[in-house]
Amino acid sequence: MNAPSLPSDETLMAAYVAGDRRAFEQLFARLAPRLHRFFRRSFSAEATADDLLQVTFLKLHRARDTYKTGMRVAPWAFAIAARVRLDEFRSRKRLAEDGDEEALARADEARAAETRDEGTLDGDTADAVRRAVEALPESQRVVIHLNRFEDMTFAEIARVLGTTEGAVKLRAFRAYGALRQALAPLAPTGPVTS
Repeated sequence: MNAPSLPSDETLMAAYVAGDRRAFEQLFARLAPRLHRFFRRSFSAEATADDLLQVTFLKLHRARDTYKTGMRVAPWAFAIAARVRLDEFRSRKRLAEDGDEEALARADEARAAETRDEGTLDGDTADAVRRAVEALPESQRVVIHLNRFEDMTFAEIARVLGTTEGAVKLRAFRAYGALRQALAPLAPTGPVTS
């Protein structure tokens, strides 16, 4: 006997917009862990991620009438989360109120350039990879997260972050280049034999 198929995020969102509370609960159960991980990758404090998740769902609730039926829910929800994330960075980094992802990227890349040579690769591979990713500027780290872990295209990421697809591709290119360089000592040095 086949298990009943679960409704899509889009079906749940349409039901939620129509007033179905259970649909919201199901949607929350699906999206909250992903959005929480998104915030945890930007801000290491669990409490900060919890607070930003609450703010995101409050904004999602208030904006539910702007959701267009059939539109993918995850990029729409992540766009809201990205604005919440940017607001948090604006307050932390004292960026101008109208500072956007590009202003954050410039400030973050300048900081990363100052600290780039401070880390070393020791410990096991997973820790080395984690440290290498954490050493990336936030503007690059968020692109990697959305692309690799949320399976978003560069066009979707550009819409989520409110920037251009070219800027997203450039950040990804720089991030993957920095990761290759930082993790080069972990690469095998000779031919691989089995």
